[in-house]
Amino acid sequence: MKPFWILDFGFWIKIFEHNRIIGLVLCAILFALCLPAHAQQPTKIPRIAWLTNTPLSAIADRREGFRQGLHELGYVEGKNIVVEWRSTEGKSERTAPFAAELVRQKVDVIVTAGSGGTRAAKEATSTIPIVMASDDDPVAYDFVATLARPGGNITGLTQLSRDLSGKRLEILKEVLPKLSRVAVFGTSTSRGNAQLIKEIESAAGPLGVKLQYLDVLTTQDIEPAFRAASKEKADAVLEIITGSLRSPHRKQIAELAIKNRLPLMLERPEQVDAGGLMSYGVNLGDLARRAATYVDKILKGAKPADLPVEQSTKFDLVINLKTAKQIGLTIPPNVLARADRVIR
Repeated sequence: MKPFWILDFGFWIKIFEHNRIIGLVLCAILFALCLPAHAQQPTKIPRIAWLTNTPLSAIADRREGFRQGLHELGYVEGKNIVVEWRSTEGKSERTAPFAAELVRQKVDVIVTAGSGGTRAAKEATSTIPIVMASDDDPVAYDFVATLARPGGNITGLTQLSRDLSGKRLEILKEVLPKLSRVAVFGTSTSRGNAQLIKEIESAAGPLGVKLQYLDVLTTQDIEPAFRAASKEKADAVLEIITGSLRSPHRKQIAELAIKNRLPLMLERPEQVDAGGLMSYGVNLGDLARRAATYVDKILKGAKPADLPVEQSTKFDLVINLKTAKQIGLTIPPNVLARADRVIR
């Protein structure tokens, strides 16, 4: 018998192959064990900031719309995305500090709900993407170069609300067939105010309506404006004052309109909820929902400069029948039938 170390060459080949197979199996097992550890590495959760001057309690529809838009794209607030809600509660002087704070926190995207927030965010950063959820005229405000090619770090949606001013006057004429004089409450220091007035004047001529313009620059101007409208025997009020002044005082404005028995046409449905007679304007909840699409594209690598600014596509007419009854006004059935929401 040969000694064990003097075996034929084939035996040693088999031993080597056997050990190699064992080695490969061990490597495969170790690799498989490493996979769960790699998968468990924490992933970065994107942080989005929502910046507005309007009290959060007054924009429930927009917050819900934004959440809905995120949900449709696979995001769940608090799980795979964080939303930092920031409101100045109507104190516009706090907007710039809020924007600066968000930049220091290095949020991934800043969503703005109005030109005040957009301007503050633009001045605070040129690198963090900014998505406008409801700006009036981003080209006129110099936020974007053009709607088709925004350039820079800002994109989003525009409501172009000034184009609706003439339509609001037409609806007033339907509700009040004998309408001949309308008091227009505006804010001359607001950048878009002059264009708004032009739109209203263009609609007033064909309707045979005379306009009484009253400048509302501060809170103290609101009550005198109503007194002046009543003194000049205005048939109704068309309110286009700046949002930062309007939002915190929407209830006061509505109450003064009722006190003076003046039909009040407004831009925002929350003003009708506060007691105003009617509003016709952009559905801001829908714009907020669509803003989520921009956030999603940016998080996936798109640049704001390459994302065209989109315009409003959905508009709502809201009527408060309680207020109509208080001022002794009957809303015509044809107008009531067109309302998207009626407060009874």
